[in-house]
Amino acid sequence: MINKNSPVPIYHQLEEYIKQQIENGVLEEESVIPSEREFAERFQISRMTVRQAINNLVSEGFLKRQKGRGTFVTKKKVEQELQGMTSFTEDMLSRGMNPSNILLSFQIIPADKKSALALRIEEADSIYKIKRIRLADGAPMALETAYIPVEIVPGLTEENSNLSLYQYIEENLALSISEATQEIEASTADTLDAETLEINIGDPILLIERISYLQEGIPFELVKSTFRADRYRFVHTMKR
Repeated sequence: MINKNSPVPIYHQLEEYIKQQIENGVLEEESVIPSEREFAERFQISRMTVRQAINNLVSEGFLKRQKGRGTFVTKKKVEQELQGMTSFTEDMLSRGMNPSNILLSFQIIPADKKSALALRIEEADSIYKIKRIRLADGAPMALETAYIPVEIVPGLTEENSNLSLYQYIEENLALSISEATQEIEASTADTLDAETLEINIGDPILLIERISYLQEGIPFELVKSTFRADRYRFVHTMKR
């Protein structure tokens, strides 16, 4: 398990050992791992070496520290392929997870300059502004704010907006969704992000802005989302 005569640094060997324990299910998601002292005594290595290994695994997202409680195995990240266009609900269902929402607000407001430009409507045209927390298996994954033209997507209510928007558009309105453009950038959590996503202020997050289009090239949705970086990652396959 730990070979002190190996040219591979001991801290790296310990990292790989802990990763194997996680992958094999010996250390389960959300379970506390042994303390630095326990690892040091088990393998007869220094606590500083153990601390370096654990710090690296925290940085990589395999472990997380909780003040006063210890170090825990993180939940596996949800992967989304950056190919094809699916809704959050469809993504979670395809992974065997149960999607749900907490509706924070539902308003009809006049479009400001930025949203009007993105949605190709006139400034002050009526749009829905829908703010939701998106959850998977009851755990908060993202804070989402959607802006949707009332004229293009009529009949939205608090009730049906809290379900799958894409399903409502395609089944109830018989409209065809075509494509989307999406921008992703890294940031850190502010107070609102921390409160709604159950993370700490300053934790890494992913900021995503997406404009979705109907078959005719008409934009019907501008969405701004804040995703937990410890629970979500995007995968893109490139071919030469």
